[in-house]
Amino acid sequence: MSDVKVGFVGTGGMANAHISQVETIEEATIIAFCDIEEERAKVAADRYGGQYYTDARRLIDETEVDAIYFCLPPFAHTDIERLAAESGRHIFVEKPVSMTVDHGLSVLEAVNKNSVISGVGYQGRYQNAEIALRDYLKDKAIGMVISHRWGGIAGGADHWWRVMEKSGGMLHEQATHQVDMIRYLAGEITEVYKLSAMKINTDQPNQTIPDAEVVSLKFASGAVGQITTTCALTGGGGSMRTDFILEDHQIVQLGWGNFEIQPENFDTVEISTDPQLGIDQAFIQAIQTNNQSLIKSSYADGLQSALVSICANQSAEEGKPVAVPQVVS
Repeated sequence: MSDVKVGFVGTGGMANAHISQVETIEEATIIAFCDIEEERAKVAADRYGGQYYTDARRLIDETEVDAIYFCLPPFAHTDIERLAAESGRHIFVEKPVSMTVDHGLSVLEAVNKNSVISGVGYQGRYQNAEIALRDYLKDKAIGMVISHRWGGIAGGADHWWRVMEKSGGMLHEQATHQVDMIRYLAGEITEVYKLSAMKINTDQPNQTIPDAEVVSLKFASGAVGQITTTCALTGGGGSMRTDFILEDHQIVQLGWGNFEIQPENFDTVEISTDPQLGIDQAFIQAIQTNNQSLIKSSYADGLQSALVSICANQSAEEGKPVAVPQVVS
């Protein structure tokens, strides 16, 4: 196959992280950029070459891209990914992939119907420690999973992140990485029940997202769990960690790219130091070889992670547990 021709919809911070990686891949050529801010799209095109647009539909209709990266805020995932998949373009969608169940399912249907390669930006799945831990946990009984992501507020007073209708809150927009890793390591979450509060960030302008979220989790395996988030630490600080309570009375504590097993000296896990195929390299290589299995998070898998927080937000509104639809077999 000839070089994979790539387009980018969205040219902000996360897009630039992917652009800088794709640019280094010999088998890929970036030929188009799109952003609602024309100057930002033009700057990207001037730097890397290619055409620029402010309308993603024009990029789809007027260029010969094989694959499109959608690096957009949650609320901006409209029907454009579906249209790209229906046109036969392979898609990479930054997390979280959707704000609603119906939208996500419509994109997934187009992906499946048109047999396109898909990827989602859960880069934690490509790290050596997480890969080793998944192999370690695969045959072990997990009784409970407890996770947290505590930090501050992303962006300034006018930033979309602090608006619930645009970001879905911290659980949906940031702690989606924790949710996805929990699924990756402990299996599917089938039911959620969320409580939320807004007691500390009352001095923050234009904030409509909760500053505290507590979500109870039920797993298909019969395990239980909980994830908490806060964006109240505006003065700095914060942390993230996920604990797994295992058979043989073990605890595994997972950070970002590292983990510990307790009690000490109970067990050891060899973590490879070999370089792994990066998330962008995997996407391009999967397209070239028509091998979806190279990608550790497909659109279906990414949607399953999004559905956990979508249903948790629904639970908070309704005041009762909500079953999580299962789209990944």
